[in-house]
Amino acid sequence: MTTALASRAEPGHVEENATKPPGRWVRPAVFGLLAATAVLYFWNLTASGYGNSFYAAAVQSGTQDWKAWLFGSLDAGNVLTVDKPPAALWVTTAFARIFGFSGFTVLAPQALMGVASVGLLYLTVKRTSGPVAGLFAGAAFAVTPVAALMFKFNNPDALLTLLLIAGGYCTIRAIEKASPRWLAFAGVAVGFGFLTKMMQAFLVLPAFGLAYLIAAPVSLGKRLIHLVGAVIAVVVSAGWFIALVDLWPTDSRPYIGGSNGDSLLELALGYNGLGRIFGMGGGVMVGGPSGVVSGSAGGNVGFGGESGLTRMFGASFGGEVSWLLPAALIGLVAGLWFTRRAAGTDRTRAALILWGGWMFVTSLVFSFMSGIVHPYYAVALAPSIAAVVAISGTSLWRGRAHLAPRVFLSLMIAASAVWAYILLDRNADWLPALRWTIAGLGLVTATVVLVGVPPMRKLVAVIATAAVLTVGLGATAFGVETASQAHSGSIPISGPAADDTRGMEEVSSAEIGALLAATTTKWAAATSSSQGAASLELASGKSVIGIGGWSGRDPAPTLAEFQRYVANGEITYYLEGGRGGGPGGGSDEIAEWVAANFTATTVGEQTVYRLLS
Repeated sequence: MTTALASRAEPGHVEENATKPPGRWVRPAVFGLLAATAVLYFWNLTASGYGNSFYAAAVQSGTQDWKAWLFGSLDAGNVLTVDKPPAALWVTTAFARIFGFSGFTVLAPQALMGVASVGLLYLTVKRTSGPVAGLFAGAAFAVTPVAALMFKFNNPDALLTLLLIAGGYCTIRAIEKASPRWLAFAGVAVGFGFLTKMMQAFLVLPAFGLAYLIAAPVSLGKRLIHLVGAVIAVVVSAGWFIALVDLWPTDSRPYIGGSNGDSLLELALGYNGLGRIFGMGGGVMVGGPSGVVSGSAGGNVGFGGESGLTRMFGASFGGEVSWLLPAALIGLVAGLWFTRRAAGTDRTRAALILWGGWMFVTSLVFSFMSGIVHPYYAVALAPSIAAVVAISGTSLWRGRAHLAPRVFLSLMIAASAVWAYILLDRNADWLPALRWTIAGLGLVTATVVLVGVPPMRKLVAVIATAAVLTVGLGATAFGVETASQAHSGSIPISGPAADDTRGMEEVSSAEIGALLAATTTKWAAATSSSQGAASLELASGKSVIGIGGWSGRDPAPTLAEFQRYVANGEITYYLEGGRGGGPGGGSDEIAEWVAANFTATTVGEQTVYRLLS
């Protein structure tokens, strides 16, 4: 326990336990955790094919052209980028360049990031709360369904989560000795998180800053100076690429997908920033998917459901990440209460502030944002929930000789059991006996803990095991089932049913792929959507222009640019797709010009225009 709780619980406290030499069992247990995590994340990995074809196509383009790798272009001809910054693509493309482009090399980096995230979370929690808490945090995070989903998928969220955990680790190291160097490293991690998924990376900054401001063992003035240095590190590590994009001649680089003004900074503040929080109604959403209206998601699981305080527990986010959230909220309240009179430098309280602040801010933003939100975003919330439960749970267990810790601990166990029952009941036909087993085991264990565990070593071990099973069994079963499923499309969802929501129908066929594979022009084809272009690129291995970008609204290429490409003999085919690009998009104009000047043929069910004379 912390110093405050130790005085009414047991001699010694968490900080002392955390700094003792580890037992001989610790290293094998850590290796076992990492090995089990690797099996979970690599198991049946290639069943998902290329995962998200949109990002996979950008990786393929990056293996074909260095500029496409640098900017994250969807096509190797560098017409326009994907609608995210390219850090995640840098990593995956490097892997594909070394080992060859395939479904495995597209997805394997994410699995490796998952194993690294679990290991780094263990190390971070261990520094303040000991190896038992670290192992529990790592294991609980590894089997969280959304983690089992996203570390086997190629969205940017895997790298973002790893970088945020790295930032947490560096902040804890900084707090220990008031180290400005470690705090700057934390800023660098968050800065590169920005280059992975923009402003979502900044949600952890209030927690990191508050924990350091309260707990670093140095004067207030120096703490503030160190925080200013960390902010500078964030700005520099995120801003260098923004400056590079702005300074690069626009006619020599791809258009920044998702922005109205060909600006990465606008993309960060608009579509991928304030637009996500306030939605289209706030007047700042730009470049969003056609037909998606902010605030209209309602019961749409793929778009988060209704916004509000209960969103994290609803049908969309609940099964992804909320299994331990009730226990984490109870544990956070207990931990902060028992450490309220602790010394300012108390490490356990600092850890609770860091992880609890991360959990609080991120969950609130996800709950109330009225723009585009998807349930898989919650993978960035999962480490904080696991850490809070591990830190508070192990602390309360050490203080079980006294009534107050037992009350909170029994509440954590009972709440986990009841909530697991509710979540499993939403999939009532899947392992129906599991929810009853967890509910019964949890209520019995919570009662025994509340009454008091007899001081018999074997009985203590049995009760501790029962408590861990109660807290983790439901999420583990759900997570393992998620890992066994194939996932594709743009909005993967965890759970026993492989029912991914797709933003658009993918345009792909063997006939079209064979047709494009035989081309020799700079672009094999053009079509009026990035999703369709991505599928065609993967099927043919050739570069395809996705006119209008993800949403159809990006003004790239313009009609004049497209006409120039055709006049120069740089595009072989135009494939007719869905029309309806938004304001500024050129897809309708281009489609009409092609139809008026070239003859249509049909390949399979696809209307094709040959643009070469």
